Amino acid sequence: MNLHNFINDLNKKTPFSGFIGFNEPMANHTSYRTGGPADLLVRPDKDVFPAWTPAMLRAAKAEDIPVFVLGGGANILVSDKGIRGIVLDTGSWEGVEEPLLPGNPAPAAGHGSSNQGGLLVKVLSGTLVDTLTENLAGRGLSGMEFLAGMPGTVGGAVWMNARCYGKSVSDQLALVEILDENLETVPVPFCEGDFSYKKSPFQNRNILILSAVFRVFPRDASDILKTMAEHRQDREEKGHYRFPSAGSVFKNNHAFGEPSGKIIADLGLKGLGIGGAQIASWHGNLIVNKGNASSMDIRLLMDEVVKRVKEEKGLSLENEVLLIGDW
Repeated sequence: MNLHNFINDLNKKTPFSGFIGFNEPMANHTSYRTGGPADLLVRPDKDVFPAWTPAMLRAAKAEDIPVFVLGGGANILVSDKGIRGIVLDTGSWEGVEEPLLPGNPAPAAGHGSSNQGGLLVKVLSGTLVDTLTENLAGRGLSGMEFLAGMPGTVGGAVWMNARCYGKSVSDQLALVEILDENLETVPVPFCEGDFSYKKSPFQNRNILILSAVFRVFPRDASDILKTMAEHRQDREEKGHYRFPSAGSVFKNNHAFGEPSGKIIADLGLKGLGIGGAQIASWHGNLIVNKGNASSMDIRLLMDEVVKRVKEEKGLSLENEVLLIGDW
């Protein structure tokens, strides 16, 4: 179906405000600053998001038009050929809601985080995780500061169960609200067995994360800000901000006995480059865009690392960065 006609017909039935871009370069929307055009990228304003988004998804499903949900553009590598169909940019669906609710709600049977007590705070999925940490710190609420300085949105962090500094998003999670496969808004209580290292139950489902409820605890604001500053300094010293990147490229596998970055470094691969992509000279698990990299440069370098580690160590690295689009 012609996407111009599709979006025009939809917007006649369900009012829209926001950004609409045909053949929109994904390099403008990813932390790698690479990626070809999306056939159509839409970013509905916050006030129309709740009504327009389900209507769009329902119409797209009826016409068999694929939809990719975009958060902060981190942790993904978009093909140079781009993305077919529609990219739904959730960036305007942001906010940390009031009021804070008292902790210890009665969870559904067999569900509920083991981390009880504290307060509950609801966060819309398009909220940048760094914005969330600043918001909570300003109110003297602790629990999410391990995400300070991390790119991406809350929805993406929940979807991948983001982890750093020994903590995972699921450690603080109490509830997730989703638009399910039937395009119904439903709450999903936290179930501990559904989450594991950088895994969530949503990775195997065709759903849209709308919001997440986190359990947080009062703490002196100055202490929270100090912890956040330490995390940001650590990321800066590791070179996460020197060049465009997507953070850690490969997952750590505890069975390997060493972090993926050390395994790669010990093979002498730091500094290895293909085209404009390079394994960082200061960190083995970071592939950076030196300024003119294509997505294919980055993917070929990822594949080369996987090949060498397999050949020389007998270990199978697993990508953390997701390959998106028309490869």
